[in-house]
Amino acid sequence: MSKIKLGIYRHYKGDEYELFEIAKSSESKEEIAIYRSVKDGQVWARPISMWKEEVEVDDAKKPRFEYLREAENDSFEHKYLRALADYQNQIKQASKDKEEFVKFVLGDFLQEILPVYDHLKLSLAGLSEQDKESAWVKGVEYVLKQFKDVLNGRGVEEIKTVGEKYDYHRMEALEGTGEKVIREVSPGYVLNGRVIRPAKVIVGEE
Repeated sequence: MSKIKLGIYRHYKGDEYELFEIAKSSESKEEIAIYRSVKDGQVWARPISMWKEEVEVDDAKKPRFEYLREAENDSFEHKYLRALADYQNQIKQASKDKEEFVKFVLGDFLQEILPVYDHLKLSLAGLSEQDKESAWVKGVEYVLKQFKDVLNGRGVEEIKTVGEKYDYHRMEALEGTGEKVIREVSPGYVLNGRVIRPAKVIVGEE
């Protein structure tokens, strides 16, 4: 990049401009001067080679743009833009902090509520076909479905185990050797992709 100094320049015709950036053409790789009028703020661009060249005025050569001084970065506009950027960053950080706090609180709550969900599922295990048709079983199944819908809506998903390859990041092997899960002892869960309780499993050979 060119080492040309950024700041306020006077055009040979008299107007002043602020050179605030040196860009590069994506096609020709030529350096481009990006500058704006001090008078009306209109932004212009021209090749650096033209910016630095001399022009002939009244039979004498003089710079097309003559350096005058550093830009006044403490102008009202600059202060406003800087304050606006700081404010937007604070809003983003506050939103991120709130999101992390909610996830933390939700994670603690789920540690207490998930065993209740598991016990409801266990209450339906091993029932006879006749029992499965009873009214109370239908009621528990309905509650379980609502429970699952609420959990899924909050980003909670049950970890798939039986038949899956053992994943030590998401599972805890209680017995066996091998890479395939052959039985689930207790379910595991993730919250928005983060493990909040690993699944306890038994592994074996494929």
